[in-house]
Amino acid sequence: MLRWQIAIQEYRGNMTIVHKVGNIHKNADGLGRWPLPNNIDNPAYVPEEAFPHIPIEGISVTDLNTTFFQEVRNSYTKDNNCSILCQFLNKYCRGNSLIHALDEVWRKSYDEGIFHLLDGMIYHRTKHTCVMTVVDRSLINLVVEAFHDSPFSGHLSEDRTREKVKTFIWWPMWQKDVAEYCKTCDRFQKANKSTGKILGNMIKIEEPSRPWEIVHMDWVNGLPSGGDRSYNACLVIVDRFSKTPIFLPCHKDDTSMDTAFLIWNRVVSWTGIFTNIISDRDPKFTSALWTNLHQLFGTKLSFSKAYTHKLMV
Repeated sequence: MLRWQIAIQEYRGNMTIVHKVGNIHKNADGLGRWPLPNNIDNPAYVPEEAFPHIPIEGISVTDLNTTFFQEVRNSYTKDNNCSILCQFLNKYCRGNSLIHALDEVWRKSYDEGIFHLLDGMIYHRTKHTCVMTVVDRSLINLVVEAFHDSPFSGHLSEDRTREKVKTFIWWPMWQKDVAEYCKTCDRFQKANKSTGKILGNMIKIEEPSRPWEIVHMDWVNGLPSGGDRSYNACLVIVDRFSKTPIFLPCHKDDTSMDTAFLIWNRVVSWTGIFTNIISDRDPKFTSALWTNLHQLFGTKLSFSKAYTHKLMV
């Protein structure tokens, strides 16, 4: 990739780069794909210790000229946070009163030593990047446009645009702004339309008319062992009408039969049979024994969707 970028530089004045919509390309290759992160889940994972020093990690091609950097310097005088930072980074001022005048995001970064001043430019340095700080909205839009709309970029995805922008400039709330910019790009939205199923509407949980008609059930696991029988879990039952909770000590490896006996002896014996039980999809609550038992009692079993917040309300 780097060799191709360097080779293109020699012909930059004599060639025209034209963007083609992604669905036109039938010969997708590695250069046009989103690279996998270098972590243990990647089959080609290489520890960072194997590369202690990398002089060049990548080359960014943009249409920004030298006047851009001077405009960035000039914009600092119009921004309160940047003008204060320039005074402190130049060591012209040592008063704490001005530091407290900084916005919270700027003050936190200053306290962590992230900002640095070089040749009149404020740089934002983190563990992996050191980029200039830009606050003028027109200049920010110019950079985002260069990394997203230009033929060199080709209307990249939100993730890839964000990866390019973060190697060049920084400003507060930059990730949110990049996401909003990509959402307003007409060509990007047409090429990246959602192909999944339409999300359904939320279903309202019916309201009970009396206590212990509708209940919520859920488990609390991972508790330290305690009691005469070394309980290490708790079954929580909440009445939807009165919001009254019941906490039943139990064991994590209890079976569906154990759970049924526990609820019958400790709860149903004095509340009566429930009309509706709302729970997650725990194997105990989806087992054949549990399902057939409550079908016999006429109790409706309502399950929450997988990977959603619990319905303990």
